[in-house]
Amino acid sequence: MDTTLLWIPATLAAAAAQTARNATQRRLTDTLGTVGATQVRFLYGLPFAALFLGLVLFATGEELPLPGEGFAGFILLGAGSQILATALMLAAMRERSFSVITAIIKTEPVLVAVFGLAVLGDPLTPAMAVAILAATAGVVLMTSKTDFSDVTHAGRRPILLGVAAGGLFGLAATGFRGAILALDGGSFLVRATTTLAWGLALQTAILLVWLAAFNRTALLGSFRAWRSSLFAGFLGALASQFWFLGFSLTAAANVRTLALVEVLMAQAVSRKLFSHATSRRELLGMALIVGGVALLLAAHS
Repeated sequence: MDTTLLWIPATLAAAAAQTARNATQRRLTDTLGTVGATQVRFLYGLPFAALFLGLVLFATGEELPLPGEGFAGFILLGAGSQILATALMLAAMRERSFSVITAIIKTEPVLVAVFGLAVLGDPLTPAMAVAILAATAGVVLMTSKTDFSDVTHAGRRPILLGVAAGGLFGLAATGFRGAILALDGGSFLVRATTTLAWGLALQTAILLVWLAAFNRTALLGSFRAWRSSLFAGFLGALASQFWFLGFSLTAAANVRTLALVEVLMAQAVSRKLFSHATSRRELLGMALIVGGVALLLAAHS
């Protein structure tokens, strides 16, 4: 079977499922708080990940691959970064438009390029510099205020939270792809699904311990809201399944480039469900961010 282009439909399916999952989690934030809504993604996603893994192993007839060298470090990096990124994303969405925060999170490739230059000394070509400036200009444009008296509502805090979430999502993608490659065998489908189950199990354990120790109210609240939480968990596991399939088939940069369609999906969801009116300034800012990220990845390729 030719799997050369399978990452394309996998990424599109992941973006659609993630947009729906983010919208559902965003609503749960109002009742469960940021950490409680973050935990829902993992706790209620784990049973579905285990189900996916069982079905995949049964359908393929393959054995469960064992962790290889470096797997533990990569899966911990991916799991921990994704927990923090999800919490920051939900906190930002409580204060600013769902679609705007989604667009800002998509600056993660820009942050990776900056980190690479500062830490690793990776080269920065003129095309890459233009891309970074364009994306940064988009963020600045979206944070600027037409009404300077409304500092609290239109402040920069949610923007900074969104940028931080984007960087952490980039680290998570790197960690999970590394974990997929560190398994000792199996097809791309089995590797991806196994890594998903490992990741969600680790994330569930971390958050259960944290909430039991520091926020039992949110923990009990997530159990009471099990109907809506179960749906959010299913969407999260489904989105992750397709993301991991993409990561197992091609470089994370390719997946993240195509995933920019999520910005357009989020814009539609924001207007439909949350009645968030997006200004022309914000639309132009989103266009600059998307254009800058796309140009940066094109320069890398």
